[in-house]
Amino acid sequence: MAATSTSEIKVVGKSGQISLGKRYAGKMLELQRLDDGTLLLRAVAMIPESQLWTLQEPDHSKIARGLAWAAETSPRESDPQSLLEPKRKRRSRPRGRRG
Repeated sequence: MAATSTSEIKVVGKSGQISLGKRYAGKMLELQRLDDGTLLLRAVAMIPESQLWTLQEPDHSKIARGLAWAAETSPRESDPQSLLEPKRKRRSRPRGRRG
C-alpha cells in the first residue's frame, strides 16, 4: 500500500483549538513541537502499563526446553473424554518430622 500525503490549512480558534474532523474523534495524538516552530501531530496507540509484557521478547529458554521435550517425547494418543471428567483429589501423605 503506497503512502499518500495531503495538506490542509486549519485555523486555530479563539480557544486555541483546531478541528481535525470525525475521523480522529476519540483518538490519541502526539503533538511534537520542533525547534523551527513546526508542529507535528501524529496518531499514537497507548498501551496500559499492565499490558507492556506483551511487547517483550518471549522467554527463549522456555521455548527451547519445550522444543527439546517435543523432540525427545514420542507422541501418544490422548483421551479427550478424560478432560471432561472431574478431577479426583489426591490424598496427601503424612510428612515425617525433621529433627
